Amino acid sequence: MSQKNETTILALALLLTVGIVGGGFWWFSNNGAKIGNNIIPNQEPGNNSSLQDRISFGEKSFTPGDISPVKKEGVQAIAAKNYDRAIANFTAALKLNRNDPEALIFLNNARIGSSKSYTIVASVPFGTDPNTSLEILRGIAQAQNQVNSSGGVSPFGEVKSQKSKVKGVPLRVGIASDDDNPEIAKQIASGLVSNSEVLSVVGPNTSDSTLAAGTIYTSGQLVAISPTSTSVKISNFSRYVFRTVPSDFMAARSLANYMVRTLQKKNAVVFFNSQSNYSQSLKSEFVSSVSLEGGQVASEFDLSKADFSAAKSVEQATKQGAEVLMLAANTETLDKALQVVQINQKRLTLLGGDDVYTTKTLEIGREQAVGMVLAIPWHIDSDPKSDFPQKSRQLWGADVSWRSALSYDATVALIAALERNPTRDGVQQALLSSDFSATGASGTIRFLASGDRNAPVQLVKIVPGSRSRTGYDFEPVR
Repeated sequence: MSQKNETTILALALLLTVGIVGGGFWWFSNNGAKIGNNIIPNQEPGNNSSLQDRISFGEKSFTPGDISPVKKEGVQAIAAKNYDRAIANFTAALKLNRNDPEALIFLNNARIGSSKSYTIVASVPFGTDPNTSLEILRGIAQAQNQVNSSGGVSPFGEVKSQKSKVKGVPLRVGIASDDDNPEIAKQIASGLVSNSEVLSVVGPNTSDSTLAAGTIYTSGQLVAISPTSTSVKISNFSRYVFRTVPSDFMAARSLANYMVRTLQKKNAVVFFNSQSNYSQSLKSEFVSSVSLEGGQVASEFDLSKADFSAAKSVEQATKQGAEVLMLAANTETLDKALQVVQINQKRLTLLGGDDVYTTKTLEIGREQAVGMVLAIPWHIDSDPKSDFPQKSRQLWGADVSWRSALSYDATVALIAALERNPTRDGVQQALLSSDFSATGASGTIRFLASGDRNAPVQLVKIVPGSRSRTGYDFEPVR
């Protein structure tokens, strides 16, 4: 593991000043949001917020609370199309806080100003999960900064350097705040589909939102790549919906294999949320995988039930001879899952999915969580040969999470597709091409016809340590 635990660093980043905006390319009127000559109609996606309030390329910040004065001035400068002033403001903001993906996106969009660009939009849950949004945006911002610093995306099939006579076309990034709400995600998708200058989307975050919005992206023939949606229902869902994160099938199979073959344990119970597509998917795939390995899942406990009792559930599991407690919790039910960890008192072995991979698990679980093994898509120390960890640390001054790495991969894949053919159809055809590949944070990026990326997962274990500043760390299982 690296010198500082990535999840802690990103959680601390919430205490710093951050904001989301983009270039002056997108501005708003009383009639709706405008890209070039295209208008996004004012719609009401819910929560008394119109669509124009949920999409920004620079004229507003979505960060909760106050933003720093210098960043606020940058937002105002972009809204006024004073791009030189905005560049100065966001440069200053990054000097104050380099670990700020929004400021970097602001800066790159301001540098583009009103010039030609290729546009993508990130659909993230800023209103309900700002920390996850920041993690996702770090990956996108790093990829945008990388391609724009090298000269931009070339319409001739290669990335041009700054010294080239033919300057490449820069990448502009917008941010849509979907609150992890499927209905809002659908409304945002409709707005993005209606604007031809938006060539692709990174997101949404949750499987429920990706499946809901995916129907709109499919009908509008606009590619969306989710870096974080793992439900098996997304496989073969659409020829316009892709993902850079491995499916729950891969995570469940790795955990079941580890449980039966490495730990030599065959009896488990599962804790899950029946209201979450991700949680149900991981649970179902784990049950099937354990059975195929020769084990069994004796009981399933629904964390979303009003009468759920951690104490009674663990007691029942023990009476049934369970050797393993599998936590397929999602973010909304993590607190209940951590109650199970505390009640268990390290008596039964603990396994978990990627939503349990948070600083909160270390802070609350503490000694009771030591030894828990989680299946996650990527760990910063999992591939010693990769140069991404070093580059990301140089850029942000801190470690990044798997969400940042897989968001970086999604953006890199879209850039590679744009280099082939900078149109919506061109992006989709490139990603599905048998000879398509790009190099990302987690290795080579290729997509199957199902839209899945055939990539392994990484198992990590909770151990005592000082890197996270909690007294405990996640470290790769070798």
